[in-house]
Amino acid sequence: MPGTSPRVLAVVGPTATGKSELAIALAQRLDGEIVNADSMQLYEGMDVGTAKVPPAERGGVPHHLLDVWPLAKSAAVAQYQTMARDAIAEIHGRGRLPILVGGSGLYLRGALDDLDFPGEDAAIRARLYAELDELGAATLHARLAGVDPEAAAAILPSNGRRIARALEVIELTGGPFVARMPGFESIYDTVQLGLDRADLDERVELRVHRMVEQGLVAEIRALLPRGLRAGPTAGKALGYQQLLAVVDDAGDVIGDLDDAVAQTVRGTLRFVRRQRRWFRRDPRVRWLDGAAPHLVGDALRRLDA
Repeated sequence: MPGTSPRVLAVVGPTATGKSELAIALAQRLDGEIVNADSMQLYEGMDVGTAKVPPAERGGVPHHLLDVWPLAKSAAVAQYQTMARDAIAEIHGRGRLPILVGGSGLYLRGALDDLDFPGEDAAIRARLYAELDELGAATLHARLAGVDPEAAAAILPSNGRRIARALEVIELTGGPFVARMPGFESIYDTVQLGLDRADLDERVELRVHRMVEQGLVAEIRALLPRGLRAGPTAGKALGYQQLLAVVDDAGDVIGDLDDAVAQTVRGTLRFVRRQRRWFRRDPRVRWLDGAAPHLVGDALRRLDA
């Protein structure tokens, strides 16, 4: 509980707000180490399209939980929870400050808060994913609405993976899928700094175009032989999914790349709106303007607020 357990700092908020840069600056000043809380940066080789900070730009700050999962792995929040808490314990053991950084809200809450996740069943999940491919997300969403209307109301009809996960949990537990999160109660003495900024839409568009300029197509080409297209989570990541639709199995562009980029921008802006809603619900987050000229100083002052 706060005040009785070691401190953890989290830098949270929508994508493209400058979280990584702030976290590195704070780690340098506070003797910290960074723990990744971006669900897509967990995957090996997904660097350009996830805006993973290159090793040379990490300012000498140790980073944990990057490139730890193969592309074929499904998202597993419960496993991330264990890995993140182990990393936090190891950093505390070195007498340093763990700094979680990312915009994956459920992963952050899983690491920091008093949450228990239902188990998983690979056979059930594989069957549901096969039905998802054959029947489509809308059909599975209708099935979910029949057995758990509350869960169906909380999950977008287009979010096939989350629909499948809800049906998996219902089949495993015999009870409803827990669509609502419990109260905001951390297991650590946690301080969460949230970043947002008025120019975020422009930054998102610039970031997507820069990713393409920096070699996102080449990255996808290199990841195709490693199973990116078939990856149940990695292959559906923003940017990767859109570009996979316009490249062949050799990685050559055979479709409208400009349209795929435009779709990525639109999809990322929708994602930003969902991230805002998620993090703004948490009353513990101390918000900062990511465009402020003295952001690091502002952040340090908010730590003591």
